[in-house]
Amino acid sequence: MGEGVGKDISIINGQVSAWTARKGHRLKPKMVTCVLDEDIDVLVIGNGVNGAIKVLKKTQEALKDHGIQKIIIRKTPEACQVYNQQVRQGQKVALLAHGTC
Repeated sequence: MGEGVGKDISIINGQVSAWTARKGHRLKPKMVTCVLDEDIDVLVIGNGVNGAIKVLKKTQEALKDHGIQKIIIRKTPEACQVYNQQVRQGQKVALLAHGTC
């Protein structure tokens, strides 16, 4: 298996799938294109168990330019809890989560 394979997930519109675009420890705009055309208001990013993934400012700006009003970045275990809270509150939310680091 290559780097990142099986380590990352996305939940978009309730559908869980592998998040294969993430590579390395800097989250670039091209790595979040899977959510850009989705009808979501909130994106929760799990930046790893230890918070090793850095979400670049230009990535956050690209997300906001595509209408994602709120970006929440947390260590992955907390990000999963935040995602679940947002779902329970009826938010249009997606999750991108890194499973290690």
